Amino acid sequence: MEIHKITIPTPYDIGDVNAFLVKGDALSIFDVGPKTEEAYQALARGIREAGYELTDIEQVVLTHHHPDHSGWVDAFPKAEQLGHEYINFWMNKTEEFLNYREEFYKFYLKQQAVPETFLQKIIRIRKEMEWYGSTPLTQFLNHGDEVPGHPGLIAYYTPGHAQSHLIFYNKHSKEVIGGDLLLEKIASNPLIEPPIDLSFERPKALIQYQQSLRFLTTLDIVKMYAGHGNDIENVNDLVQVRFERDAMRTDQVFDILSEPKTVYEVTKELYPGLYESQLGLTLSKTQGYLDILVNDERIQCNNEGDYELYSRI
Repeated sequence: MEIHKITIPTPYDIGDVNAFLVKGDALSIFDVGPKTEEAYQALARGIREAGYELTDIEQVVLTHHHPDHSGWVDAFPKAEQLGHEYINFWMNKTEEFLNYREEFYKFYLKQQAVPETFLQKIIRIRKEMEWYGSTPLTQFLNHGDEVPGHPGLIAYYTPGHAQSHLIFYNKHSKEVIGGDLLLEKIASNPLIEPPIDLSFERPKALIQYQQSLRFLTTLDIVKMYAGHGNDIENVNDLVQVRFERDAMRTDQVFDILSEPKTVYEVTKELYPGLYESQLGLTLSKTQGYLDILVNDERIQCNNEGDYELYSRI
């Protein structure tokens, strides 16, 4: 693949995000940064440095719906917009969907026994929507689909970090545009998100994420173009590091459950210096470790009034 990397600033703690300009039979850009003025300038400058203008882009292809990757779809109104169908909920931003999302999080935060004072701080839905684009997809991509204009470039569904997450693997060059599935310096966070069918059945994000990583290791990859940070060449070795880290954290959670606890109580012990400032993130991570322990039949989950209580078997 002929790939030009564009580094775009974000307002998030993770820092810059990567977009990838790919020339094949079509000129496509994979991910587009958050909808801020600084991001727009960096995106336009990067496209010009590659010898093109924004109006030359024929396709915008999204790895997932998170705003640091999908914000500037609006910069390409005449381009085709491709990605997982779940993305359109975030592009359209209907009042019905926004209300559903808010109710979904309130329901699970209460199950996790999060104090009322933290609920609105975690949800913050209306503010975050400012960094999303508003151009709906023109074509949905499913697991195994070939990306139009790029023969041999296959989309694979890899949920966990996001319920909309796709990676794009080139069967000829053995390169993959990986979004946030695997990052060099930090672990991708499997985030609690509403399911793609918009029910109230919570996806088990860390279990999904680990399944996606296992799938990644079945591909013959020489290079992975990551959504943040440097390209990755030792993909399978890095996946093993991620699994070892998760196993260590999962054992820590098991040790914390010397007596029954709620998700919030476990989170406070697991992340004592971080949980107040990043409660949404740390709750997601803690919930993931608990899901693995339940799946492995090391612990059980029981309802105690409005709360879920976890205990060793």
